[in-house]
Amino acid sequence: MDKTTPETTAAPKAEAAESAKRTKAPKTGEKSAIAALPGTVVQNATFVEGGLGAVKGLRCAGVSAGFRRNPARRDLALIVTEKPAVATGVFTRNTFCAAPVALSRQHLAQLAMDDVETPAPDTGARAIVLNSGNANAATGEPGMQSALQSTRIVAEQVGCKPHQVLVASTGVIGAPFAAEPFITGVPRAIAELGAADGTAHAAGLAAATAIMTTDTHPKQAAVTFTATQSDGVAVTYTIGGMVKGSGMIQPDMATLLGVLATDAWLTQEALTLALRQVVDVTLNRVTIDSDTSTNDTVYLLATGATKGKTINPTCPLFEPFVSALRVLCEDLARQIAADGEGATRLITVNVSGAADDTQADLAARAVANSPLVKTAIAGHDANWGRIAMAIGKSGAAFEQKDVSISIMGLTVCEGGLTVPFDEEEALRRFEEQVEIVIDIRLGAGEGRARLWTCDLTHDYISINGDYRS
Repeated sequence: MDKTTPETTAAPKAEAAESAKRTKAPKTGEKSAIAALPGTVVQNATFVEGGLGAVKGLRCAGVSAGFRRNPARRDLALIVTEKPAVATGVFTRNTFCAAPVALSRQHLAQLAMDDVETPAPDTGARAIVLNSGNANAATGEPGMQSALQSTRIVAEQVGCKPHQVLVASTGVIGAPFAAEPFITGVPRAIAELGAADGTAHAAGLAAATAIMTTDTHPKQAAVTFTATQSDGVAVTYTIGGMVKGSGMIQPDMATLLGVLATDAWLTQEALTLALRQVVDVTLNRVTIDSDTSTNDTVYLLATGATKGKTINPTCPLFEPFVSALRVLCEDLARQIAADGEGATRLITVNVSGAADDTQADLAARAVANSPLVKTAIAGHDANWGRIAMAIGKSGAAFEQKDVSISIMGLTVCEGGLTVPFDEEEALRRFEEQVEIVIDIRLGAGEGRARLWTCDLTHDYISINGDYRS
């Protein structure tokens, strides 16, 4: 969450609101039920323990650097690669973008590896530093200079050029952003970096914890996949990631903050193509409150620590990589939606039978962003008329007589008309299920879309009403 403040005293008050959210959050079991457990197999990917700590070739840490008043809260995450990594990223399209977004766009252009077989000097990423508690947005030139200084501090510790360091920030918008916490926090993080052998799960968790704002728990995941190279050799790779975000979320070319990494070795073109393809159908399909943050950022690193052939867009390994990356990102997207501010339920909106995929997205997004739909779910009310209202105003092309709607597997509308259903059974399902699935069939074509959101409760107002005050 990146929220606005005109004064420096607001940040500590924001922490109070974040703390209040954690005390009001749904039970831990309800939240953890959304994330895939280790051993779960989805398509070609198998979930394993950890997040970024499961990826070979990089080291993670999360420490308290002083961005927050509470010294017990981690607020600085550092990821360091063993060697220059291929890197790419996607960012917010919000015109009021933050300094770290502008700076990292520049750095990605400078460090791009045009030739991954014989990389040019000073190309590739060596580190990513992220902070929570202050978004460094709407901070003008001083904020940009502080962001630049943070990359110099990290570069000196890691032994690379400043442009090989990427940055990300999240927290209160408009608060002055000083570089001092980096001066003491980065050396502390360097000292606490975990191993680079794919077993540093605690270090990865610490990093994921350090980027939280109003999140009730850290969000991370990791998968492995095995693919056969052109020479017939089968290689098993790992992809891991961490994300944060629970409010001000309707991403546009990113999610709130996220770092993904793999121990495979990809060309610059392949890595960028894979991230854009996957983000568009996963992390960009999450909406909590229809607001797009000033700081949305997702990075993807390729360390090449697991030896195999270089993956390019036309080789046999590319599609398996994209498939596994999509499985990972879909799980992370669901974790974000389930942990929306004040949320008690994850809502999955499926639209099929639209004229095309774009039309399906219009309808699904209208339902997912509807306060009336979201409050009905919070109240355990199978009020399908609100869903019909939302798709009707969406701009998607369909005939009312062709529409069917189901909630949690109960058909409530067929042919555009009400279908009698058991209200008691609906209530039972609301109380038992942590994920509420809404299926909408428009009967206008073959277009499909899926979005994830959450219910809208009184706690959302409390959290955001008290964020600064």
